[in-house]
Amino acid sequence: MAKQPLLEIAAGSVASAVAAQEGGADRVEFCGTLAEGGTTASYGALAMLRDRVRIPVYVLIRPRGGDFLYGDAEFEIMRRDVETCVSLGCDGVVIGALDADGNVDPRCRELVGAAGKLGVTFHRAIDASANPSRSLEDIVALGCERVLTSGGCANAQAGAHVIADLVKQAGDRLVVMAGAGIRSTNLAEIVELTRAHEFHGSARAVIRSAMRYLNPALQDLSPDIEQTSVAEVRAMKEVLTALSR
Repeated sequence: MAKQPLLEIAAGSVASAVAAQEGGADRVEFCGTLAEGGTTASYGALAMLRDRVRIPVYVLIRPRGGDFLYGDAEFEIMRRDVETCVSLGCDGVVIGALDADGNVDPRCRELVGAAGKLGVTFHRAIDASANPSRSLEDIVALGCERVLTSGGCANAQAGAHVIADLVKQAGDRLVVMAGAGIRSTNLAEIVELTRAHEFHGSARAVIRSAMRYLNPALQDLSPDIEQTSVAEVRAMKEVLTALSR
């Protein structure tokens, strides 16, 4: 590969972000509630993150789960969250919004403007858009440096050929980062098929609860948590390192 490949880890907690760093990740996308596809983490989590993580941190700006069609109040929340990231000294933000017809919402320009000198990634809202190729041009026009995509499919492996087309279309204008469902076991294939140079995954593993007491009446609520695995991050980095030799 001509460029050194980069691994970004989606971390849903400070512990996961620290694990990503320990495993050798190049960058963290920090968010909350990964089960919903990620939402903006709390101020307290962001502040602690800056104290404990040295690698670049991009913060997901998303007020809720569900679709990417946001009202005025939700846009104001996102703008204020971007400003919070600026004040905390984060390295970048991850944004995205669509209109009702599946086009990139022009108001995203306000979020890019609020980010100032921070880096800006456009997230997988592009995968929910009506025309990813056209949306890519809109994202370039916004001034984003990167877009995260699974090629409009449930995972990057299924959408690999579309990602490859977007990589070619983007050229040197912005980075197309492949993401969704990427693990160390399929990463090499995705690299080969997409020709991308940046890759995004959560590298999660189940952490069994340390609770000694569990209420038997709450069996519908699992006490276990999912957290980034240091070993899986290392395995993913090893794959990319081997391919870049």
